[in-house]
Amino acid sequence: MNKKTEKIIATVEDVLKQFEPLFQSHGGGAELVAVEEDEVILRLVGNCVGCDAAGLHFGAGVDQMIRERLPQIKKISYSY
Repeated sequence: MNKKTEKIIATVEDVLKQFEPLFQSHGGGAELVAVEEDEVILRLVGNCVGCDAAGLHFGAGVDQMIRERLPQIKKISYSY
């Protein structure tokens, strides 16, 4: 793994950690699955899977923070 990928992983994990109290209060969360060039792939877990508010929390929160801190990331995908 190269240093660029290591930095992306560390930054994404830090962003997820910042949102962890919110996710845990709702019984859900997200985890990093993979980094592929300019894409980050996250997996929703627990109550976040299928939750109507997940789009808001992730789109306006997690996605935005990842893009601010890692402008080279062009796509953020979610799996369940």
